Amino acid sequence: MSPAAGEQLSGSHREGRSVEARRIFIGAGCNRVVNNVSWGACGLVAFGTQNAVALFSPLRGEIVTTLPGHKAPVNCTLWLPTKKDVLQVRGRETHYLLSGSADGTIMAWKIGSGKGEWSHALQLPGMHKKGITCLAGRMVSDAVAIFASTSSDGIVVIWEMAIEPAPGGDCKVSCLHSLSVGLKPMVSLSLAVLPERGHLILAMGGLDHKIHIYCGDKAGKFIKACELKGHSDWIRSLDFSLPVMMGGEKHNLFLVSSSQDRTIRIWKMTSEAASSGSSVQLRKGTIEMTSYIEGPLFVAGSTSYQVSLESLLVGHEDWVYSVEWQPPTLLTGDEAHQPMSILSASMDKMMMIWRPEKNTGLWINSVTVGELSHSALGFYGGHWQPDGRSILAHGYGGSFHMWRDVGLDSENWQPQIVPSGHFAPVSDLTWARSGQYLLSVSHDQTTRIFAPWRNQVNPGDMIYWREIARPQIHGHDLNCVTFIQGSGNHRFVSGADEKVSRVFEAPLSFLKTLQQATLLKPDISEDFDNVQVLGANMSALGLSQKPIYTHGVKESPSGNSNDGPDSMETIPDAVPTVFTEPPVEDQLAWNTLWPESHKLYGHGNELFSICCDYEGKLVASSCKSQSAAVAEIWLWEVGTWKAVGRLQSHNLTVTQMEFSHDNAFLLSVSRDRQLSIFSFRKIEGAEHRLVAKLEAHKRIIWACSWNPFGYEFATGSRDKSVKIWCVEDASSVKLLATLPQFCDSVTALAWMGRDRASNAGILAVGMDNGLIELWSISGGRASAGSTPDSPLSVACVLRFDPVLCHVSTVHRLRWREPSSTDEESTLELASCGADHTVRVFEVRGTI
Repeated sequence: MSPAAGEQLSGSHREGRSVEARRIFIGAGCNRVVNNVSWGACGLVAFGTQNAVALFSPLRGEIVTTLPGHKAPVNCTLWLPTKKDVLQVRGRETHYLLSGSADGTIMAWKIGSGKGEWSHALQLPGMHKKGITCLAGRMVSDAVAIFASTSSDGIVVIWEMAIEPAPGGDCKVSCLHSLSVGLKPMVSLSLAVLPERGHLILAMGGLDHKIHIYCGDKAGKFIKACELKGHSDWIRSLDFSLPVMMGGEKHNLFLVSSSQDRTIRIWKMTSEAASSGSSVQLRKGTIEMTSYIEGPLFVAGSTSYQVSLESLLVGHEDWVYSVEWQPPTLLTGDEAHQPMSILSASMDKMMMIWRPEKNTGLWINSVTVGELSHSALGFYGGHWQPDGRSILAHGYGGSFHMWRDVGLDSENWQPQIVPSGHFAPVSDLTWARSGQYLLSVSHDQTTRIFAPWRNQVNPGDMIYWREIARPQIHGHDLNCVTFIQGSGNHRFVSGADEKVSRVFEAPLSFLKTLQQATLLKPDISEDFDNVQVLGANMSALGLSQKPIYTHGVKESPSGNSNDGPDSMETIPDAVPTVFTEPPVEDQLAWNTLWPESHKLYGHGNELFSICCDYEGKLVASSCKSQSAAVAEIWLWEVGTWKAVGRLQSHNLTVTQMEFSHDNAFLLSVSRDRQLSIFSFRKIEGAEHRLVAKLEAHKRIIWACSWNPFGYEFATGSRDKSVKIWCVEDASSVKLLATLPQFCDSVTALAWMGRDRASNAGILAVGMDNGLIELWSISGGRASAGSTPDSPLSVACVLRFDPVLCHVSTVHRLRWREPSSTDEESTLELASCGADHTVRVFEVRGTI
C-alpha cells in the first residue's frame, strides 16, 4: 500500500537498526453528542472520538488521523473558515479547526489541506468551568475570524482569531467579551456577518425555550437586541443564512431554529431598506399563504431589522437536533449565492431537506433519508458537503451515514461508504487465524470485523480497510475474545459482562463476502458446501443470535441486493447478503450477524479474559473475582465444548492468559500480582499441573506474552515495568531481565519472533497513556532444555509518534502472523484502546 495523503510515519535509527512504523488504519465511532461533527470547506470532516479529534476524508471513506491533546471527551468542533465563508476560502491552503471538550478546554488546530499536514496550534485561555456545548463563528476578513463558545456554566464567550497572512502563518486567539446568560445555559449558537459594514449578529438558544438575538461589532461588544418566542422546548440548533436577495428586497437574513418540540422555525429578518414604513412588504405585493407573522424590531448600527416568522416546518416525529442551511455557492463577480434549502436531522432516524415550493412559496420536505438500526434513537446531527452534493449524519450508534445525489435529471440520493468503528472502549481484539481480517470487541456491546478491501476492477488500486461484518450485537458490554485456531470453519468465542461465554461460527454469507473483499480463493478447509448456515437473526432481547439455514433456499442471494430468500417457511428479519462492495451501516447492523453455536456455562462472575491454544483444541477463560474459588481458570474442549479442567492458583481476577506456541504451558497473570505457569501433557483431555507461581510485580499485572521461539515470556504491570522471564527445566521460572522503567502503567504486550537461530524478536509495549514502544529482544535461552544461557539483549528500537498512538489506555496489542520469515519483511501490529479506536500499524525495517 502506498502512503496516502496525511499518513504519519514514526521512525528510529539506532545502532545500525532502521525501523519505521506507518499507521494504515483507524476504526473509530463518533462521540454521541450534538454539535460534535463539522464538515470543513477544506473537504475534511472533523469529529470527536473519546478524547481525540478525528479527521476523515469523505472521498476516501477513511479516517486520516486523530489529534491528541484533550484530557476529556470532545463535545464539539468548528472549522474556520466555515462553509459559509466562500469568499475567504478561495486559494486557502491552511485551515483552522477548533475543538471543545467536556472539561471546558478549547483547542485550535492548524490543518494544511493540500499537503495533509496538521499540528496543534494553541490551547485557548480557560474561560469556561464546565463542558463546551457549542462553537459558532465566521470570518470577518481574510485574516480575522470571530467565534463564540457556550458552556454548561451559563457563559457565552466571544473570541477573535487573527491569522498571519503569510502561507502557513500562525494564529493568535484573544477573548473579546463574556456574556452571562443565567441559570439556564445556552446549548446552540449561530453567528452571522450583517451587510452593514463591521456589524455581527449572534443568535443563541437553550433551556429557556427562547432564541436570544445579540448585535455586536468586530470589537466583540455584543448587546441583547430581542428575544424570539415560539418553541415550547429546548432550542437544539440555530443557523443563519447568508443575506438573501428576494423579489427586489435587499438583505433579507434568515435564521432557522430546531427544538425538542419536534418543530423547525424559519425566521426572516428584513432590513429597513426592504421595509415600507411600518408595514412589512409582502412578496409581489399580495397576501399569500406565506404571510408573515410580525415579530420584534431591532437595530444594528444604523439599520433596523423587522423579524417575522417565515415558516413553521412540522415533519419529524422526535427531537430535531440539527438544522443547517445549504452552503452558499460563489458566483462570478465575488458574489455568494445562498440556496434556499435546509437540512434537518432528528432522533426519529430521519434527515430531511426542506425547500420552498416554486408556485406557492410554501416550505415543503423534498427529500427524506434515514437509517434502519436496532436502537430506538436516531441522529444527533446532519451536515452538508460544501458543494451541497452530499449530506452526512451521525447517530446514536456512533455511526456515520452519508448520502450523495447521483441523479442527472432528478435527485437520487444514494448511501456512500464512510468510516465506522466502536463508540465505547475497545476491550480486546484478535487476528483471524489466516490473518485476513481483524476481530474486535467493545463495551459498545458489538463485535466487529475489519479487513482490507481490495478493488475488484483495479486490484492495484489503493487498499482501504473497511468494517465488513458485525458478527455479534449483544445486550452486555463485551470484554474479551479469542479466535479458534486449527482447521474448519471460522469460529470465535467472546465473553461479556455475563457469566456465559458464547461461541460463534461464520455463516456462508460472510465466507463469500470475505472472498469478495480479499480476492483470494478460500483454503481447502473452507469448503462452502459444508456450511449449512446462511446467516443469523437477532433475538428479541438482543442476547442470542439464531441461525438462518440454507436448506429450502432455491439459490443463495448474491450481489448487493436486498432481496432475501423468499422460499423459507418464515421470512426472517435479517437478509444475509454476499457483499460485492463494502457494506454500509444499515447492512452491517442487520445482515452480517454470525449464528451462536454454543454457550459455555460455569463461571460465577462476568467474563474477563479468554484465550485459545495454537492447535484449536482448548479454550481457557477467566472471570472477575475477589476470591480464590471464583478466580479459577476454566478449560473448555473445542468441539464438544465441555469443561475439561479448572485451574486454581490466583486469588483475584486473572487479567490475561496465553498458551506457549507449542501448547506445553499456559501462562496467567492476575490482579493479585502473581504469575502462574501450568504445564499440559498432550493426551486425551487436558492433564495439567501448576509448575510455578510467584509474585512478579509490586502492582496489578495487566499483560503477558510468550516468545514464539521458546519458553521466554514477558509480563507488564501497573508498576510501570516490563520483566522478561523464562521457564527452566519445565519446573521453575527465572527472571532474565527487567526493562528500564516506563513513563506509565504497562497495559498491553505482544511478542513477535523474527529470527529463530538467534532467538530474536520484537516486543510491542502499550501503556496507560496510549503510547506504544517497540523493543528488540534477542539471546537468552531458546528452549526449556537448552544449555547454557546466552546473555539476553534488549533495546528500545522505536517509540511511536504520539499522533500515531491512542489517547487513552492501550487495552490489547496483536501482531499479525507474517507471511514470510524474512527479517526484512513488513509486519503488521493491531492495537485497541479505551479511546474507542482500533488501529493497524505497518512496521518496516531491520530489528
